[in-house]
Amino acid sequence: MVQIIPVEEAVGKILSHDITRIVPGEFKGRAFKKGHMITDEDVPKLKQLGKDHIYVLNLCEGLVHENLAAERIAKAICGPCLKFGEPNQGKIELTSQLSGLLKIDVSLLQKLNEIPDVTIATLLTNQPVCVGTTVAGTRIIPLFTREENLLRLEDVCRQHAPLITVKPFLPFRVGLITTGTEVFHGRIPDGFGPIVRSKFKAMGSEIYRQDIVPDEIPIIAEAISRQVSEGAQLVVLTGGMSVDPDDLTPASIRATGASVISYGAPTYPGAMFMLAELNGVPILGLPGCTMYHKATIFELVVTRLLAGERVTRSDIIALGHGGLCAGCQNCHYPNCGFGKS
Repeated sequence: MVQIIPVEEAVGKILSHDITRIVPGEFKGRAFKKGHMITDEDVPKLKQLGKDHIYVLNLCEGLVHENLAAERIAKAICGPCLKFGEPNQGKIELTSQLSGLLKIDVSLLQKLNEIPDVTIATLLTNQPVCVGTTVAGTRIIPLFTREENLLRLEDVCRQHAPLITVKPFLPFRVGLITTGTEVFHGRIPDGFGPIVRSKFKAMGSEIYRQDIVPDEIPIIAEAISRQVSEGAQLVVLTGGMSVDPDDLTPASIRATGASVISYGAPTYPGAMFMLAELNGVPILGLPGCTMYHKATIFELVVTRLLAGERVTRSDIIALGHGGLCAGCQNCHYPNCGFGKS
């Protein structure tokens, strides 16, 4: 497959290795990369580099070079809001074009990586990503592969939704209700509101109003119902989420007639969390950890809601695998396994 030929005869051939250019004391780097197709203009440049003879690939019919293979794989797996560049040493990376929720079809990923020579690596699914985030990489292992492997991969991909997508965060109209008699009467400042407001702002949504109410079930329930009737697309309550007798937020959510999807989540921090729905509007009861930790149940559930998904009890239960925060001294979320399985 690899031939040594005079450089003058190499036009149209594919380099089988990188060629380095060295200028003593000034520069050392790649002049031509592996996989480059040699042109007439390249011949004098190669001779200047001392390459009278070079190693080229002469592929038989039915074999595909690693660069072209990577391009075909990237095209097959790339979903909406993603882009990919040119191969670099046989590898192509996929990057996000917007801020949103990364979605990986994990079972499809398993099938594709079972195809001979194919490798695809991704970030964990259901995590927020920003513009320019590298979310996946792909290449084949050898220098070339049988085309039948790529045809098989492309056929499998055609039968499924894209392997990798980024769902944009939608701009929600969010209502915030801060519970607590001590906050209502001004005995302590509201520490929750500014934090929750900033978290939503970072994902492109706004808190259109904040109601501060005392610890009284009828008043809290009335505030929830009022915000839903005003057109809130999401209502968030802070405070009073534990099982202590004077923590009344869960009972207040139930008092509205809302359907409770889950009270409690297998995530630490974030266990004392409630998700309910009232007239199709998600109602969230946030535990106190949301105010103190960078990553909690808030990040795991709200990102999915803002991406337009409906979160079920099964989704909450599934968070148990990966639901333990490691408590790193310097939090790296979302670049960690918290809440991702």
